[in-house]
Amino acid sequence: MSEEQRPRFLDLFRPRPISTDRTVTTEADEVVPIGLRVSAAYAWRVLLIAAVIAGFIWIVIQLKLLVIPLMVGILITALLWPAFEWMLRRRFPRWAAVAIAIIGTLAIVAALITLVVWQIRQQLDDVQTRSGEAVKDLQQFLMGDPLNLTQKQIDGYLGQARGFFNDQADLLLNGALSVGTTAAHVVTGAVLALFILICLLADGGGIWKWTLRLFPRGARPAADAAARNGWATIVNYARTQLLVAAIDAVGIGLGAALLGVPLAIPVAVLVFLGSFVPIVGAVVTGALAVLLALVYNGPWIALAMLGVVLLVQQFEGHILQPILMGSAVKVHPLAVVLVVAGGSMIGGIPGALFAVPLAAFVNVAAVTVSSGSWRTGDQPHADLIWSTVPRERRRSNP
Repeated sequence: MSEEQRPRFLDLFRPRPISTDRTVTTEADEVVPIGLRVSAAYAWRVLLIAAVIAGFIWIVIQLKLLVIPLMVGILITALLWPAFEWMLRRRFPRWAAVAIAIIGTLAIVAALITLVVWQIRQQLDDVQTRSGEAVKDLQQFLMGDPLNLTQKQIDGYLGQARGFFNDQADLLLNGALSVGTTAAHVVTGAVLALFILICLLADGGGIWKWTLRLFPRGARPAADAAARNGWATIVNYARTQLLVAAIDAVGIGLGAALLGVPLAIPVAVLVFLGSFVPIVGAVVTGALAVLLALVYNGPWIALAMLGVVLLVQQFEGHILQPILMGSAVKVHPLAVVLVVAGGSMIGGIPGALFAVPLAAFVNVAAVTVSSGSWRTGDQPHADLIWSTVPRERRRSNP
């Protein structure tokens, strides 16, 4: 078959000039201003895109029992991937690398839970006693100058506060247990996430090759490059957040212990978990540590705790992270806050946790396709929600 007779497949990802020869106009079109026509053309396209996104979100919510364990498995895989890849480069058998990664992770989780339970049992009586004293001191302050509140007013305010916190607790509980409403659903989701983690570590490449066949043949190179760049971004995100979480947890937990704040180990664990939600998580967990110090140790210790939180976050962000990673992670705070807020509105706590890595993946994949970097194999160079840029080094004068 000659070159002219061979069928040519249309490259959907190659930009082509727009032909206006087939444009049909009427007398009504001539009357409508050009600005209104352009606005209407943009409007129906935006509405169509919004409808598609809304439909996708609705499907995800309906399948949350499967989607959330899948996302948890992918995120944990990204967390373990650097160590897992290191073992493979050292010629560990793949089954041994998988076993070490899984058992090591479960051992760390079990150790943290054991430490938290141990300290809560050790300090529970003291915390209850100091809680009663703190409540009495607060009542005396409210009944004295300059507020001069009565006991009835204080009871009314406490009732309102109790109702507010109960509502917020129910909201947080519903968000945390969005995988289901019973313990059986939670256990099922955990087992499913563990199974997904094992499968991704054992045969992630094979799973992706099968998934890639679902795309049209002409779109497979672009989809493959976009997904690989997105996966590299998620691994970088997970590594960065693990580093940030570990530094924040050790620093704030050690500071709380030295200042005599109770439940220092549970606070450190909460800081570690909260740091996986960028910016927002660190602020919330740090404020919790300061509030705990204010209630049980007084304003001066609370002020010192606030100094510890700020010092740890500044030390981690500007000194340790660039030194240990050898690069600066470029994150736009406004984009991160908006993405986290939107994710929490849609999916509660799981939505806030997965919002930034999902947005970063979509952003990098879209830039890879739109910039055409998938043809050359180069890294996409454009505005990204989450990207790694070389750290600038100051040249010393000879």
